[in-house]
Amino acid sequence: MHFNKSSFQYLKDLKKNNNRDWFADTKPVFKEAQDNAKELYASIRESLEQHDEIDKFKLFRIYRDVRFSKDKTPYQPHFAGSFSRLGKELRGGYYLRIRPGESFLAGGFWEPNKEDLFRIRKEIELDASEFRKILKAENYIKYFGGKFEGHELKSAPRGFDKEHSDIDLLRKKGFIAVRNFTDKEVLSPNFLSEIDKSYKALRPFFNFFSDVLTTNLNGESIID
Repeated sequence: MHFNKSSFQYLKDLKKNNNRDWFADTKPVFKEAQDNAKELYASIRESLEQHDEIDKFKLFRIYRDVRFSKDKTPYQPHFAGSFSRLGKELRGGYYLRIRPGESFLAGGFWEPNKEDLFRIRKEIELDASEFRKILKAENYIKYFGGKFEGHELKSAPRGFDKEHSDIDLLRKKGFIAVRNFTDKEVLSPNFLSEIDKSYKALRPFFNFFSDVLTTNLNGESIID
């Protein structure tokens, strides 16, 4: 299974002709590209379920909400989808966006709620060695550059020491692993394999964060 050149070309054309008339005139082409995307994401899920438990998949709509945006173009010139892991014990999620010149996959914790974020920070404050181990893992460095992406505070979060040795981690408001793809890589026969290998490299990250978010600081389960 692969993403077709014709589907990729459609996204390029949509970016250049991002208006309702052009979209309506090329609706059959859109449907073909969308079906191709659905098939690709279905294959990704099938691969994921060989080594993880997936609860649900969401393919994001191509229609933009322009009500509060300065950009009034009506369509997203990309396909994007996310996979949620199964159950309270398995935290984290997978994401993939296909957009000419700006394709990437990601996984992790984009905007954790305040309780989860506080729990993660308390773990970092107590002992960040497991966080550092994740970042130094060979496959994590290979696919994700050995770092967490995500927004961060300019200073220490309230109640935490700004001189803490792991202040770089404490300041983060999210913990995301990101791998970018060139257009050539997206259209390669190996694209699906590269996605799956990247997602597999996230498992130590997900397993550790799942453990943190389902226990208290004493290591006791908080799952009902």
